[in-house]
Amino acid sequence: MEGIQCSQFYTTNYNQYGRYIMFTILHNKLQNNMEAKASDVCQNIFYDSSYNRNDNIGRDISLELSKNLISLAGLAVFLIILLIFSAHPTKVKWRPVLGGFTLQFLFYFKGEVETCSWRFYTTVKWRPVLGGFTLQFFFAALILKWSVGFQIFEFLGKQVQTFLMFTDKGTEFVFGPKYTEHLFAMKILPVVVFVSCAISVLYYVGAMKIVIGKIAWIMRVTLGTTAAESLCAAGNIFIGNTEAPILIRPFLGLMTKSELNAVMTGGFATIAGGVLAAYISFGVPAEHLLCASVMNAPCALAVSKLLYPETEESKLKSTADLQEEEKKEGNILEAAAAGASASIKLVANIAANLIAFIAMLEFVNAVLSWFGSFVGVPMLSFQIICSYVLMPLAYLMGVDWKDAGLVGELIGMKTFLNEFLAYKELAGYMSNRMDCSGPHLSVRSETIATYALCGFANFSALGMQLGALGPMAPSRKGDLAQIVMRSLLGGIIACLITASVAGLLVYDDPSMIACTYISNSSAILNSTVTSVTYNVTAAL
Repeated sequence: MEGIQCSQFYTTNYNQYGRYIMFTILHNKLQNNMEAKASDVCQNIFYDSSYNRNDNIGRDISLELSKNLISLAGLAVFLIILLIFSAHPTKVKWRPVLGGFTLQFLFYFKGEVETCSWRFYTTVKWRPVLGGFTLQFFFAALILKWSVGFQIFEFLGKQVQTFLMFTDKGTEFVFGPKYTEHLFAMKILPVVVFVSCAISVLYYVGAMKIVIGKIAWIMRVTLGTTAAESLCAAGNIFIGNTEAPILIRPFLGLMTKSELNAVMTGGFATIAGGVLAAYISFGVPAEHLLCASVMNAPCALAVSKLLYPETEESKLKSTADLQEEEKKEGNILEAAAAGASASIKLVANIAANLIAFIAMLEFVNAVLSWFGSFVGVPMLSFQIICSYVLMPLAYLMGVDWKDAGLVGELIGMKTFLNEFLAYKELAGYMSNRMDCSGPHLSVRSETIATYALCGFANFSALGMQLGALGPMAPSRKGDLAQIVMRSLLGGIIACLITASVAGLLVYDDPSMIACTYISNSSAILNSTVTSVTYNVTAAL
């Protein structure tokens, strides 16, 4: 085995794309020159890179920008869909909407938001729409384009994963050392119990109140939304769509239809902390799940105000109109026990839904296969239908066309079944990519899919949403039933918009595509790419 070190060949002006070119040339040279000396390979790399550097950089920049601009087109399509289904489409003025996306586009390319003055004379309050999309894009750029921001969320993600590992001790004590033989029931579901307990404790000590209150204040100031809907949207980042409305339970009967739509849209567009922990246990990157949860909250408010503009006078504009409920628990131990007990219903609901929907999916696939056999398509299934029908939608989010079918299948599973099944399938694709076996996605497509699936926006959640809000506001059951389908559409579109924003900011990293850079059995290539040096070790 011979090891050499190739120094950095590109200038700072080509930092982003130079890395891609260097790694690609390096891979091709090592693949085609396995019998050559490593020093010759390195020498040839420098010759080729200096000779064709400008052509390669221009081609790769065009390719990457074209992928990102597809995501921008997807944003426009999703906005058109929202306009079509808006309760008051004739009152929409496009200048602030286009201005909001222009600000986002400038922020993406220049790394800063320039101050612009706009004057609107309209009966519709467009500040929540403009502010929601801008705030969402700010969070996305902060995390996906700023290295420090990404490192912070990556660190938080690792700490969450470490925290969740303590669940295994309690599970092993109850079910024995062989609990991993039933991976989902004994490994994933106990995480929901542990996180529910932890959240209950944080609520008791006041930590959740402080965090949610600060986030709600930011949304209320930047978006101009009322105190009640801002508080509920902030709560949706950490707790579920049935728990977050409890924060504003005494005021649901006083809310306008637009505010009720905002509450339900926020519930459909986000996921609960306990369920988020379960997805992390699947192997889905924690940093992207956390980022999606934060981004979806302001986006849901913006989408809800576009779908159902405010036409009434709200009675809950400021925090002074909200009164906090007294604590029911006597001490921290009682709070922990109450949180664990409260999770039983959630765990049972998850398990029961998975059993029912997986069984129903198999039945539907069997029926479709039977019908398909008469027309020469015996492999016809629900997944195949979704992959073709929703393929354009996945492509508009910025997914590579070769991956659009699989991502369309995931979106279909998430929308018509539930997101748990979709994330489980996505985790399988991630595993396939690392093992180089079976169907898999590129890293960029995996990332976009992670954002698109991060929400409760599916038809199975309709009953849960109405069942939770109805008893809290019996006098508003008619209004809730009237607007729930529009809220579901808003939740679906909010998740797709978040995925499109991620598609605008995320680039493929060839160093992470395992199947592309693993050589055959006669030559194993281990390479580590850094921004300063390239250490190449080739086993020839």
